[in-house]
Amino acid sequence: MQRPNVLALIFAAAAATVPALAQEATQPPREPDVIYLPTPREAVTTMLKAVNVGPGDVVYDLGSGDGRIPIAAVKEFGAARGVGVDIDPAMIREANDNADRAKVTDRVRFLNEDLFDTDLHEATVVTLYLLPWLNRKLIPKLKAELKPGARIVAYRFDMGDWKPDQTLIVNGQSIYVWRVP
Repeated sequence: MQRPNVLALIFAAAAATVPALAQEATQPPREPDVIYLPTPREAVTTMLKAVNVGPGDVVYDLGSGDGRIPIAAVKEFGAARGVGVDIDPAMIREANDNADRAKVTDRVRFLNEDLFDTDLHEATVVTLYLLPWLNRKLIPKLKAELKPGARIVAYRFDMGDWKPDQTLIVNGQSIYVWRVP
């Protein structure tokens, strides 16, 4: 009786999974809810100033795109850490490249996840540039997972019935700030 070549079996199994892994690495797990529009740099600065980001903060950016908000939070505002969440693997790769160029990979990470599945318990600040219906859909999650006093800041779109604690205008666009009760 001839023994099967174990290495051949391992390589065959690995080869069979490569196409699936390659597709997984390039395709979002589901269609994104919004198209990518970068938050203007001036708005990023105003958003992070409005919520007083500093050394004690862990900043989560939901729908982080190219990573500009988590990167700015740690590099320009001294946040302890920044976490970007995006469903699009291509955006995660770009964000990681940007973090590498900014030399902040020790304090910034990017998660290729659905923002509705991401655990937000460690966040002290959450930033958003999403559509109004998504902001409203996030309210129960934000209130359940964020600690009292955590800050939320959104560019352009509010959260419906949850009235902001502060509203600022930058270049004709609104920035909304909430504190979790």
